[in-house]
Amino acid sequence: MSLVRRAAPEDAEEVLRLRQVMLDSVFPAGGEQPATDWHTESLPTLRARLADPDGGLAAFVVDHPDPRRPGMLAALVVGTLEYRIGRAGNPHGRVGHVFSVATDPGARRRGYARACMEALLDWFRERGAVQVDLNASAAAEPLYASLGFVRKPDPSMRLQL
Repeated sequence: MSLVRRAAPEDAEEVLRLRQVMLDSVFPAGGEQPATDWHTESLPTLRARLADPDGGLAAFVVDHPDPRRPGMLAALVVGTLEYRIGRAGNPHGRVGHVFSVATDPGARRRGYARACMEALLDWFRERGAVQVDLNASAAAEPLYASLGFVRKPDPSMRLQL
């Protein structure tokens, strides 16, 4: 029996909590309290996306093993399946993108993030993705490398609208 399950709409608040854990580890607030006011506005959209089993977003989670923390999650992995016009090696244009991987600080080093990543990678494969992209922190890079991810030269740019 697997510890990993697909996140449901009722997990949305915990998904946001663990996403904040990830954001805080990548972008430290420098002693300030991190801004979480966006959670309330994000919650309805996230619940709707988690409720759509055929949508392009999937979140895989592990429930917290501590019986004193009922309803809390220990680990989270979220990804989207995107369409890009096909090319050689990916004629159907299906690309997976992992954008949120987090483990509760009290539940780390137990293999939960790896198990969630493996479930998400299976989800991508089942939907025909032949490529999966992610941005890795230095701390998480060994996990991703052990799953077969490699660093690539990244010419990415961004415009904030």
